Amino acid sequence: MVLKDDNRLGAFLCLICLCILINQVNASIHEYRNETFTHKSNAFFFHGGSEGLYASKIRDSGVAINEKPLKGKSFIRFETVTFIRPKEAANKHNEMQQNTGLVEAIILEVKDRERIGGSFLKSDKICCDPSLAKDGYCKLGDVIIQKNYESPELPKRIKTYFQGNNEEVKMDTQSIEINSTGMYYLYFMFCDPLLQGTIVTGRTVWRNPDGYLPGKMAPLMTFFGFISLAYLLLGLVWFLQFVRFWKDIIQLHYHITAVIALGMCEMAIWYFEYANFNSTGTRPMAITLWAVTFSTVKKTLSRLLLLVVSMGFGVVRPTLGGLTSRVLLFGLVYFVAAEALELVEHLGNINDFSGKAKLVLVLPVVFLDSWFILWIFSSLSKTLEKLQTRRNMAKLELYRKFTNTLAVSVLLSIAWIGFELYFNATDPLSELWKMAWIIPAFWTLLAYALLVVICILWAPSRNPTRYAYMEETGDDFDEEGISLTSGVMKMSGDVSKLDRKERKGSAATDLAFGEDVEEDKRE
Repeated sequence: MVLKDDNRLGAFLCLICLCILINQVNASIHEYRNETFTHKSNAFFFHGGSEGLYASKIRDSGVAINEKPLKGKSFIRFETVTFIRPKEAANKHNEMQQNTGLVEAIILEVKDRERIGGSFLKSDKICCDPSLAKDGYCKLGDVIIQKNYESPELPKRIKTYFQGNNEEVKMDTQSIEINSTGMYYLYFMFCDPLLQGTIVTGRTVWRNPDGYLPGKMAPLMTFFGFISLAYLLLGLVWFLQFVRFWKDIIQLHYHITAVIALGMCEMAIWYFEYANFNSTGTRPMAITLWAVTFSTVKKTLSRLLLLVVSMGFGVVRPTLGGLTSRVLLFGLVYFVAAEALELVEHLGNINDFSGKAKLVLVLPVVFLDSWFILWIFSSLSKTLEKLQTRRNMAKLELYRKFTNTLAVSVLLSIAWIGFELYFNATDPLSELWKMAWIIPAFWTLLAYALLVVICILWAPSRNPTRYAYMEETGDDFDEEGISLTSGVMKMSGDVSKLDRKERKGSAATDLAFGEDVEEDKRE
């Protein structure tokens, strides 16, 4: 789980606007900056973070204080964690007194959450009170923890005492080794009401055996590596076709090439960003900013590509005409909304921002995506109707395949959104953290699959008339009469003669086609 840090987020956004790219963003390092404790029942607590951690591959009897991170070990390390109590509370003690205030750091696996507090004693108390202490269940002033005999080292309790009338106390720098795979939570807690107003500063470092990537994110590095190779393969095949038939290239092919190139760059940058994150525990803003921006640009252009293809750009109309400004404006608005969401998610602290803040950023993107879908299918309907009226059977078949593909992708998207909602609703504590990576991975795979379909349907070939816009009305018969693989020039002359004969005998057809041509010219 992640901590709210609005000040840090605001600073990052200002730095981005100023293009200062030399700072680093904390990742598996959870920083606490004058954080306050929340009162619940008879206790005060602060959530210090949570992450999925794998068991250490190399296990020792314990981890020494100040020990440097070792490969193969999984641990939570406390660094410069300091508690500062109010001056009034400190002055109630004299400097010779010992243990004048207790703050506990408690590490637990999510499955042991019911062991914190007195629920197993049928009590709603979190801290031990005189009656429970008298019965020998706990020690007065301590947080109640039920022992786990199957795993006696968890939940782990680390005590830190204020001394005399000192206003602050620093935890010993130490690492707690993780020997069992699970979702781990860290809480700082105290029971003494006199400590109300205490704040915590410092940081903790969380590490998995193979690096600093959180357990939820670790599989994504491998995924980005494979998808980078997939984009590279697609780009290579597309480039060979592009060079082979470069004389028959239409403008739409350049749009497709741009999306493929952006996809290759996006996946490669994400892979190296995750690899750097895994090895250092921090996310350099420059790399992350490039990755986020490439991702947003590619996402925006992909949607615009689907939209202009659905409108029949380069196929049934030579230009978008008056729609160009609307399409570009819509794309710009989508880019701004998506970029804001991605920046907050990836450039902030590893801790999640609040649900309300996330909702404010997510809703515009969801609305714009929904509008994109409606606009795409509305445009497809008009394009199919126009092709059917003109009897462009080859192009009509092409667009039917494209429509079917989009329909399947939309159905899959709706089903996956339903799965996401169910997944998040049934797993509020991230107990299924090992599966969490498949949610973002699905959207990347779906976008790649749609791009592959477009590349197949609109692949460069010797016969561009099967999808290229033709101003002459004889274009319809050319598509039916010309072989898709050879004999283009010879056959087109014969068909032109036949077309002139046909037009002499059908005034009604001439009129219908003439109206469409004029409409295309206006567009």
